[in-house]
Amino acid sequence: MTSTASSTDTRQGQATEEQQPSWQQRLRRFGYTERPRNDVRDRLVPPYSEPSPRIWAAIGMGKEAADRITRWSAWGGPLLVTLMAGLMRFWNLGSPRAVIFDETYYAKDAWALIHNGYEANWAKDANDLILKNHGHVAIPTDAAYVVHPPIGKYVIGLGELIFGFNPVGWRFMTALLGTLAVLLLCRIGRRLFRSTFLGCLAGTLMAVDGLQFVMSRTSLLDGVLEFFVLAAFGCLLIDRDKTREKLAAALPVDADGRVRPDPYTAETTRFGWRPWRWMAGLMLGLAIGTKWNGLYILAAFCVMALLWDVGARRVAGAGRPFATVLKRDTGITFLATVPVAVAVYLISWIGWILSPADGSGGYFRNWAATDGKGGNWTFLPDWVRSLWHYEHEVYRFHVGLSSPHTYQSNPWSWLVVGRPVSYFYESPSPGQAGCPADAGDKCAREVLALGTPLLWWAACFAILYILWRWAFRRDWRAGAIACGIAAGYLPWFMYQERTIFYFYAVVFVPFLCLAVAMMIGAIIGPPDRDERRRILGAAGAGVLVLLIAWNFIYFWPLYTGTAIPIDSWRSRMWLDTWV
Repeated sequence: MTSTASSTDTRQGQATEEQQPSWQQRLRRFGYTERPRNDVRDRLVPPYSEPSPRIWAAIGMGKEAADRITRWSAWGGPLLVTLMAGLMRFWNLGSPRAVIFDETYYAKDAWALIHNGYEANWAKDANDLILKNHGHVAIPTDAAYVVHPPIGKYVIGLGELIFGFNPVGWRFMTALLGTLAVLLLCRIGRRLFRSTFLGCLAGTLMAVDGLQFVMSRTSLLDGVLEFFVLAAFGCLLIDRDKTREKLAAALPVDADGRVRPDPYTAETTRFGWRPWRWMAGLMLGLAIGTKWNGLYILAAFCVMALLWDVGARRVAGAGRPFATVLKRDTGITFLATVPVAVAVYLISWIGWILSPADGSGGYFRNWAATDGKGGNWTFLPDWVRSLWHYEHEVYRFHVGLSSPHTYQSNPWSWLVVGRPVSYFYESPSPGQAGCPADAGDKCAREVLALGTPLLWWAACFAILYILWRWAFRRDWRAGAIACGIAAGYLPWFMYQERTIFYFYAVVFVPFLCLAVAMMIGAIIGPPDRDERRRILGAAGAGVLVLLIAWNFIYFWPLYTGTAIPIDSWRSRMWLDTWV
């Protein structure tokens, strides 16, 4: 059994209660414990956990073979989980053979964008013509007013270029990114928890989450956004490890061979250009270029990264870690994220920028030369002023969007899966569209964007656990997970009067899975606990994971549009608000 998230509960060398500040004394009643006073190198760069020797002894495996399997599992485990996720996501990807939900916008926008450089207005019967003629339809040239940036549609369009203008083509890239997101989460979880087991567990949980599964098989932008956000988080996590390794290597070693804190080294060490932080800036730019809510995630991740720097320099011995970070690290963090993200965003509009400015190009492309003449900003290029006007109009649209929709929901209901979104529904008669001939009544065939209920309800408790662990155990991992959830979730509470949907939550699904994995690690217990405690914990954790997997299988027909008898469909409508 590997080390789990609770392995840091055992603290050594703590100061006595009388020596602690009064706030620490008060927090002790809630479970607060002081940070351990061990070797600084281990605190800066904790080692990865390894399976207990008892496991290998129980199956009669020697140390050499066990070491080889442990090394293999670092990538082998995540790849196996990813293979499972990919098989499920690509299976029968073209079903339903229809334009479902908002695919009616993004699939066609993507096709026009990669051919025209801008989105176009399609005829009302375009969906039927596309399916009937296998995508062989004329592409309109009349520019359309769209309210999302181009990058996500370019991603979708890449799949259409490869596989054609058909359901497989416009769903291929979201399925690919949804699968790769599982691989990213396995590796991120492994690095975060220093445990291959917990990393693979987090990835497995996301592989069997219904919302992430459905979004991976649907041509919408939010699955693309999820991938870029998760990739940015992973880049920042690698940057954190690399810089802490550099800081640990710079610290002095005492006569006993132990690395000790050193204020001068902690406050003067430079981390260089930090390429992984620049890569995070690129990923965040791609996220913002997919949907604007990536801006909130950019801000949250920048603050998180700087706080990580503060923590590293404090552990290394800095007397004024905040001032040191402000002087040494804030500038490069800003340069590597904000300007990079802005540059990526502007480059994503290159098709629109290069389109004709005579009224035959992208929407509002000629605004500066017509309605935007005059003013104080005429020294700027026309495309800059036209693009700024376009963005301003899009902002007004987003903040004022309040048109009622059947499947809109309030963010308060998201975590408990209060109002999922039906992407596709039909009622085939017996013997048609997969409905059994002996069904006796019509069947139901639906694609429902519904998170696996038991996983999401477990995540509600996991969120409380990580908040407690962050506040009272000073666990940076819990804080990082909480940051990812908050950045993707809390901003929507500012727009509760807007028309918003539950599937927006897919952006923070990876962090919910990390939270559940961390809670399951605590249920299993740290490796230094007695065997009875570990066995009981493992049994409880195993039951929870198996129930989540069963829950996903149970709702599989609703995730894939499989025809089932109407009574079976009704039995899966656990809440009235799901209908």
